[in-house]
Amino acid sequence: MPDVRMVESGRMGRVAYGRIAPNEDLVQSVEKLCLAQGFRNAFVRGALGSLVDACLSTSDGACLVIRGPAAEIVSLAGEVRSQQDGSVQAALTGVVVDAEGQVYGGPFVAGANPVCVTFEVTLEEWLPDPEC
Repeated sequence: MPDVRMVESGRMGRVAYGRIAPNEDLVQSVEKLCLAQGFRNAFVRGALGSLVDACLSTSDGACLVIRGPAAEIVSLAGEVRSQQDGSVQAALTGVVVDAEGQVYGGPFVAGANPVCVTFEVTLEEWLPDPEC
C-alpha cells in the first residue's frame, strides 16, 4: 500500500478563547465553540482544566475510563475540521492524570468527557487555500 500524505496550504486566522462549563462534554464543547465563532477549521493551541471522569479511545475501539474526581488534563492537542454536511468534528488527543498520579494518553471520546469545575481552551482558526 502506498504511503499517502495530505499536504494542505493555507493560513492561520483568528484566535478564540473559551471557557467550558461544568458537566459539558469537552469534545462537543470545542465543536460548539468553533461554530459559535464561525471557525470551519481550527487547531487547539492551549488548554487547562479537569474532567469529572475521562474516556480515552483504545486501539481496539474500546473506551478506557479514567475515574475522577477531577481527572486532570496535562496536555491537549487536536484539530477541528469542517464536514460535508456543514457540521464540524473535533479530534482531540491528550494526556490525563488520575487522583493517584497515574498517567494515561489517547484520543478523547466525544460525549464521554464531562468537564469537572471549569475548562479553558484556546483555538486558532485555520483557513485552507481554495482547491485548484
